[in-house]
Amino acid sequence: MDPKIEVRSYQPADREQIISLWSAVFTDEPAWNESDQLISRKLTVQPDLFFVCTIDNHIVGTTIAGFDGVRGWVHKVAAHPDYRRQGIAARLMNAAEQGLASHGCTKLNLQVRAGNSQAVAFYAGAGYEIEDRVSMSKQIQK
Repeated sequence: MDPKIEVRSYQPADREQIISLWSAVFTDEPAWNESDQLISRKLTVQPDLFFVCTIDNHIVGTTIAGFDGVRGWVHKVAAHPDYRRQGIAARLMNAAEQGLASHGCTKLNLQVRAGNSQAVAFYAGAGYEIEDRVSMSKQIQK
């Protein structure tokens, strides 16, 4: 029997599984991306754009999307290492794109850490293009 793969919106009971997943996928996360706090913050803004992918009701992937009125963004695109190459990230990105479009978003931006050639190849295969930009940031709250 084939496993049941589903993408759906975040539910409160998902929190612990997501924190565990992110620990396995994002091993070098900076302190300002503390998982429990990040989830709480996301739930205050466009919680409908927080997606999880499940296989037989077990969380194996996530993505968080947001629309600022000008551009859409995605964060935390994660597929559990044991479940990669099964279309999880593609399904999550499709859900994010559809969700952002429903908010009126016409262009989606994303960032990939330098050196993550697998992610760059994945996004290029999904139709994303590298733009000539410099990514800058500033932590404004600790």
